[in-house]
Amino acid sequence: MEQRWKPRVNPWLIAATVALAAFMEVLDTSIANVALPHIAGNLGASQDQGTWVLTSYLVANAIVLPAGAWASSVIGRKNFFLACITLFTVASFMCGIAPSLPILLIARVVQGAGGGGLQPMAQAIMADSFDEKRRGQAFALYGLVAVLAPSIGPTLGGWITDNYSWRWIFYINLPVGILAFILVTRLVEDPPWIKPSRDNLRRLDYVGLSFLTLAMGGMQIFLDKGQEKDWFGSEFIRVFAGLFAIGMIGLIWWEFKVKNPIMNLRLFQYKNFAICCLLMLLVGGVLNAATVLQPQFMQELLGYTATKAGEALTGGGLALLVVMPLAGIAVGKFPARNLVMIGFAFFAYSFYFSSTHISPYISFNENALLRILQVLPIPFAFISITNAAYVGLPREASNQVSGIINFVRNVGGSILIALTGAGVVQRTSFHEARLQNYMLPGSQAYNSQMTAMSGFFQGHTGNAYDAQHMAQANIYQQLNQQATVLAYQDIYRVLCWMSVFLVLFGLLLSKNRPGQGAPAGEAVH
Repeated sequence: MEQRWKPRVNPWLIAATVALAAFMEVLDTSIANVALPHIAGNLGASQDQGTWVLTSYLVANAIVLPAGAWASSVIGRKNFFLACITLFTVASFMCGIAPSLPILLIARVVQGAGGGGLQPMAQAIMADSFDEKRRGQAFALYGLVAVLAPSIGPTLGGWITDNYSWRWIFYINLPVGILAFILVTRLVEDPPWIKPSRDNLRRLDYVGLSFLTLAMGGMQIFLDKGQEKDWFGSEFIRVFAGLFAIGMIGLIWWEFKVKNPIMNLRLFQYKNFAICCLLMLLVGGVLNAATVLQPQFMQELLGYTATKAGEALTGGGLALLVVMPLAGIAVGKFPARNLVMIGFAFFAYSFYFSSTHISPYISFNENALLRILQVLPIPFAFISITNAAYVGLPREASNQVSGIINFVRNVGGSILIALTGAGVVQRTSFHEARLQNYMLPGSQAYNSQMTAMSGFFQGHTGNAYDAQHMAQANIYQQLNQQATVLAYQDIYRVLCWMSVFLVLFGLLLSKNRPGQGAPAGEAVH
């Protein structure tokens, strides 16, 4: 029997090292969000132009994510990981000193390209450094990075921007990047089955990369600008939606045809891997949508600052610190299928609970409780799916597996963030139109409210005409607030039903026992 390879140093040191680099990258996907108005204003750009700071990063990131396996075959996984850290760190410095928006966008593209290799390579290194029985615990650390970083990103970005300058949201990557580079150089090594060759440089799937670039560029711009441009009512959006469709269809067709694909879609012949990818697509969507929705609600409806909204989310981060290790242990003791279903069932409950408790009068402590309930199921779903994705696959495929699983998670996040954001706007308009039916002069409730409010304002202004207009404005403000609250409740209910669907879908996962390979017949041909 072949003896399993083990790294020279303690695998937990390796896991902590690569998690540090991954944390830096995941944090950067969300930390710039709240600083966009400051960046645009400081560089003499409009708010619309400023959003390209996010879009440019995400497009480059999505393109590089699946390319890590090929790059590792050319220069080795450790060298590729070090190259990504270097590129990301240098680009962060360039972002910080950018004198104009075009230069900042170029630096963000380079930064996104460097960051695109950090997540999948960190996960692949963890997968190979631990045996199957302890792999779930290692993925718990990775899951903490993937979930906690987006949660604290907006808060940290807001605090830095308010107290220092938006440029420091990029400068803080420098010491982290340097430390990660030193630690990876000293601690990480490639397993013997990774045999890089310069000959593989000529084997780059240029056609597949072109289709991937077309698809991801079209998708990201379509999602980011769709709501702003009225979706398919805009020719601009229709063009990029078309590019996405062409790129995706071409990518799928070509990757099954070519011998050395940039994305090995043949892995989807393995039923368990294919199901894990679909589940992770939706997990990424639910996770990112929930992370965006609640702070957005607190800032828009409750008037919280970015810092205060972040403080309300802190309890969720602390809960993750406790639950993540427990979930990692559980993955080594219980079938992934069972934990996935438990996780999604809890997701459904937490979103239903959120839909029934959000209101204009919700307290800070209640907001904190909602966040805790929303994050508690994440470890069980995230770690179980990540761990199950490797079951039954050859160890040589770990780079491709990690690249694809991270790719679908990021794509799911982009899709659901855009859809839930658009859903809030559309449902708000729907509820506003419905509630306005009760603001007609013939409505007894409306007349009573107008009389009471007009009397109140007249007592302060002494002018009946002004008092009436102030009363109407106040009632309309209440209507708009109530319509927005109802819209958020609707979206949380949609997420609840989506989670119920995922509970049922979890039944399709294989019944493998923890620490053992996939059952016979796992591959589907």
